[in-house]
Amino acid sequence: MNQRVKPLFITDVTLQEYAARRESTLSFRETLELAKGLERLQVNAIGLPPIQNVKADTLLIRTIANAVRGTVLSLPVGYTEDSLKAAWNALSGAARPQLCVSLPVSTVQMEYICHMKAPKLQAAVASLVKAARALCGDVMFMAEDATRADSAFLQTVLSTAIEAGATSVGVRDSVGAMLPDEFAVWIDDLFAAVPALHEIPLTVQCSDTLALAAASTLAAIKAGAAGTAVVTEGVSAPSIRSIARIAADKGTACGFTTALNVTEMGRSLQQLGRILGTRRSETSPFDSGVQEESDLTLTAQADTAAVAAAVRALGYELTPEDDARVYEEFCRVAEKKTVSARELEAIVATAAMQVPPTYKLVSFVINSGNQISATAHIKFEKDGRIIEGVSLGDGPIDAAFLAIERIVGRHYELDDFQIQSITQGREAVGSALVKLREGGQLYAGNGISTDIIGASIRAYVNALNKIAYEE
Repeated sequence: MNQRVKPLFITDVTLQEYAARRESTLSFRETLELAKGLERLQVNAIGLPPIQNVKADTLLIRTIANAVRGTVLSLPVGYTEDSLKAAWNALSGAARPQLCVSLPVSTVQMEYICHMKAPKLQAAVASLVKAARALCGDVMFMAEDATRADSAFLQTVLSTAIEAGATSVGVRDSVGAMLPDEFAVWIDDLFAAVPALHEIPLTVQCSDTLALAAASTLAAIKAGAAGTAVVTEGVSAPSIRSIARIAADKGTACGFTTALNVTEMGRSLQQLGRILGTRRSETSPFDSGVQEESDLTLTAQADTAAVAAAVRALGYELTPEDDARVYEEFCRVAEKKTVSARELEAIVATAAMQVPPTYKLVSFVINSGNQISATAHIKFEKDGRIIEGVSLGDGPIDAAFLAIERIVGRHYELDDFQIQSITQGREAVGSALVKLREGGQLYAGNGISTDIIGASIRAYVNALNKIAYEE
């Protein structure tokens, strides 16, 4: 018997999983690289973590939106009109934005998390979904802790969300308490009680606390679910690897297919595992046998391809533009010494995965000594034209920072400044960290060089570009 095969919508919620782990915060770079890696895996949507720090998280989300253009970016909107506006302000530049109204619907979580009774929560769902739809054409309502909710109330809330304009809805088994056959019956009952679910996609998210998430998800798909949440690492949903395997082996028989890039699955998950700081105990058939980092050295004779290959061997997957920036920075450092794996990673952290540069350092001349006042003459490029500044200072670095302030015409509070050596020896590469405070928000920049003053200037420019990008 022929069965129509339908595409299954895959949403990866790994970033949300890690945001919920207070002890496992991902850095700006790690978050961006994880999002780019998920796009390479061809997931249909990436669940972004909710906004906590408005300025910092807005910058992060805008950066992800600039880098990830082919995948839906789904952002929770919080519980208020103000948090909804903040979410849309951060996400509006995405190529495929989705606003997600995510609220708990079980009695215990409604009162504990939202401090709402059922009628008030239903009204909040209607209000938030309607307001979100006025801003964005793609709005999802996710019913958290749905399997522990009163059935009649859950059905009412789903209907309310759809009537308010939700283009898709989701239900989450937050505790993983249902067995697969129970979950299938539960999904069947939802379709029977809420006829509108036959008109819009229903997504499920099953906790894997009992190692049953993949089986429960498959049962829900066979019952009519059109999408599922997955994770790269974690237990808040089935693993992307397990869903990919089910789709490859049983998808056609069960009436669904996915757009996941199965060919790249092993290599990409290995790279994402490095980002997440995880190591699998078993040997993967996709392991590349890359040399240990301590053995990796590059000389000035290394070409673009060799440097790009070394960067990939360290676990980074960069865009061609970032590869070019890394190679340019590598050439500058390699003029004076061979470059080790540790130094190459510092170059990647400095040159790649940054915001688009408003200011580019062209040159700097520093004069300093025990008989003269320190002076700095610095040239930047902005919008194709050269701008420069000259200043005296209490030491060469102070003079350099004051010269930069003359160029940009603004003063920024220097909240922190640190210098450290990355490697040992007379030709050691130094790393500088600069933290600027603007409008109550900190912006950190990193720079590296065998010249510590040059590293400090590059760190300042890196932080300055983040301020300019957000503005």
